[in-house]
Amino acid sequence: MEKQMVISVMSKDRPGIIADVTGVIYELNGNLADLKQSVLCGYFTMILMVSFGDDITAGEIAEKISSVESETRLEVVVKDFVGTLDSGSVIGSNIYVITAQGANKNGLVARMGRLCFAYGINILDFDTAVSDGLYSMILHVDLAGVASLDDIYMAVEDFGREVELNVVMQHIDIFKATSDISL
Repeated sequence: MEKQMVISVMSKDRPGIIADVTGVIYELNGNLADLKQSVLCGYFTMILMVSFGDDITAGEIAEKISSVESETRLEVVVKDFVGTLDSGSVIGSNIYVITAQGANKNGLVARMGRLCFAYGINILDFDTAVSDGLYSMILHVDLAGVASLDDIYMAVEDFGREVELNVVMQHIDIFKATSDISL
């Protein structure tokens, strides 16, 4: 029988962290189902969904990853995952992309978060960047729980006016077709 674990890793960034962490998972006969990794201001973060045999404990996983010999310390949290590992479950007709750009101001992410919460919008992914005073946000959101798409479009438009950002919301298929983003 297998059990699923959520593993979170953070460290000062350096080459080889993914190889180190996934190497330990391989040594423990783990089956990696999903991984999300990012580097932010020189700090590496990663979250993984992994299946292990019943004989492996969360403490053992954390100990093995934390003890990887390295010039940077790997901070690790391991939790039991209750549910089914199904990374494709959120892809569908209800996924939209919200982009926002404008002058950098305090509170923009908090206000966007409150807007999404107020309308029952689940934020799946949220990226921000600031460059030369220009602030950019890209959100992948799930609108499956939203009662009225028209209300959301109006709320997003009003939000943009209030905070003086150019805000656009579009279905993910339209975003992909009109954006030059290569993965």
